[in-house]
Amino acid sequence: MIGRYQTEMKLLFQFATLLLLFAPLGCAQDSISQALQKYNAKTVPYITAEELAKTETMILLDTREKEEYNVSHLKNAVWVGFKDFDIHTVSNRIQDKNTPLIVYCSIGVRSEDIGEKLIGAGYTNVKNLYGGIFEWKNNGNPVYGTDGLKTDKVHPYDKQWGKLLTNAEKVYTP
Repeated sequence: MIGRYQTEMKLLFQFATLLLLFAPLGCAQDSISQALQKYNAKTVPYITAEELAKTETMILLDTREKEEYNVSHLKNAVWVGFKDFDIHTVSNRIQDKNTPLIVYCSIGVRSEDIGEKLIGAGYTNVKNLYGGIFEWKNNGNPVYGTDGLKTDKVHPYDKQWGKLLTNAEKVYTP
């Protein structure tokens, strides 16, 4: 009886170990589109990287953390942050509520939250960059450092999300 109990406990332990080893893989997203389907509610209309590349009159708002922005950002983007986002700072700077605004982050999750706040504050022309700076850079579009020069560096937020960034030099610390 004890032998059978030990065998069952050993099997249970092995199963639990396998679950712990492979559980993080189940949490990872295989693609940007899968991640956006999982984490976004589509409350802010998307604009694709291709559409944005053809758009000239808009203001880009970078909703990532400052250290991410400092590694690289889209040309002429204004940093508004995520944790430190302040709608009053934006409304003081952008008073016309009809101004075309494009929000972006790494893939479009945090930027959707900020886009919702902008819409809630009365902005009428807010779009979320589908796939964020990752999709932008994966498609071969340029990003810029704080010196204003083109760079291949992008801060991928963390190593898990960084798997979705395929066409850049990943910089985890500035």
